[in-house]
Amino acid sequence: MKFDIITIFPRMVQAGLAEGVVSRGIEQRLLDVAVHDLRDFTTDRHRSVDDMPYGGGPGMVMKVEPLVKAVEFVREQRGTGTVVLLSPQGSRFTQRDAERLSQLEHVVLLCGRYEGMDDRVASLVGAEELSIGDYVLSGGELAALVVVDAVSRLVPGVVGDAESVAQESFADGLLDYPHFTRPVEYRGAKVPDVLVSGHHAEVRRWRRRAALDRTLQRRPDLLEQATLDDESRALLNELRRNRE
Repeated sequence: MKFDIITIFPRMVQAGLAEGVVSRGIEQRLLDVAVHDLRDFTTDRHRSVDDMPYGGGPGMVMKVEPLVKAVEFVREQRGTGTVVLLSPQGSRFTQRDAERLSQLEHVVLLCGRYEGMDDRVASLVGAEELSIGDYVLSGGELAALVVVDAVSRLVPGVVGDAESVAQESFADGLLDYPHFTRPVEYRGAKVPDVLVSGHHAEVRRWRRRAALDRTLQRRPDLLEQATLDDESRALLNELRRNRE
């Protein structure tokens, strides 16, 4: 899968790509990630990427020309991809979005800064807008790294254990179940007996119930759209009755 990231801080993005799962995916040539310096697409001697907003107000706005030229360059040199503008005004980035983007061959990510981008950019390059959460960052570089990581994990072969990816939080709309490893007991805190019992069916049922219970406690909003089978619905009803 191919990613192109357009930013005014390329070293910041490159540092985030240098370690972990994404780095291994790049080394194995499962991922092709290129980082572009937006200032390379400016025309003035100061390499300006921002200007004062029309109508007045605080801060600066990223200029339309270099952003459009950068996307056009990527399309000419690297191919036509889906363009994603990272912005607090975008729709919430979810696991479903990560799954959708992972089915594409090429994603181009635009990293905003300052007060944001000239509003014409999205329509001129045909971009969708995504936000990684309801808070404001200094820029879109961290958001771009989040999107690349979340999407890359779903590309076959990037994560060695495919079953691990399938069972992670949000894979089926629920939070993940609790995990434990050795020792069985530490400072009075014990691993649940069922997990060391060797009864695989009981372990599976415990994990499902624990995932439902954790989701009910921490993110009950997720249950509205979660994919639940008959057993899971029965377990959830039992958990709700116990809370009444």
